[in-house]
Amino acid sequence: MKNIAVFVSGSGSNAENLFRYFEHSSAARVTFLVSSRREAYALTRAANLGLDAAVFFREQLRDPEFALQELKRRGIDYIVLAGFLALVPETIIRAYAGRILNIHPALLPKFGGKGMYGEHVHRAVIEAGERQSGITIHRVNEAYDSGRILFQAAVDVDPDDTPQSLASKIHALEYLHFPKIVEAEILKLE
Repeated sequence: MKNIAVFVSGSGSNAENLFRYFEHSSAARVTFLVSSRREAYALTRAANLGLDAAVFFREQLRDPEFALQELKRRGIDYIVLAGFLALVPETIIRAYAGRILNIHPALLPKFGGKGMYGEHVHRAVIEAGERQSGITIHRVNEAYDSGRILFQAAVDVDPDDTPQSLASKIHALEYLHFPKIVEAEILKLE
């Protein structure tokens, strides 16, 4: 049984979805949640689920001894980014090479990179006149949203969509596909 740490910065709805999905998996369990923000609602979700959680501020993430020691102490085998807004340091990427996955709320390579998250992405998609948007699940490397793409799913962008209505469509795709793709990747690597 492998241990997954989910890294978040916001509400943690994807983290909770992953936790609940992996409760019934024979491949892995979500055993640790890392937030980059003390006020993230994800920490409340973790407490409600009885999930071990901690706040890693950017300085702590950049400290290779601190971050890696905390992950290794908990026996973490995989890292999943679910709305994590900080850049993952190279030391963690090297230590977990090929075992860090991210979900992005757009069809990469479009609308990716620093600052492209949440409503910013959805607004940019609508303003660009895109007819489709979706999710991209990819491996994490040293640059934002540029790792190898593993999976994409699309939805139509309707003429009357707002950033909020498009976000709802994207969340539905995330909840449906993200846990299954994470599990499939873990099983492939075992």
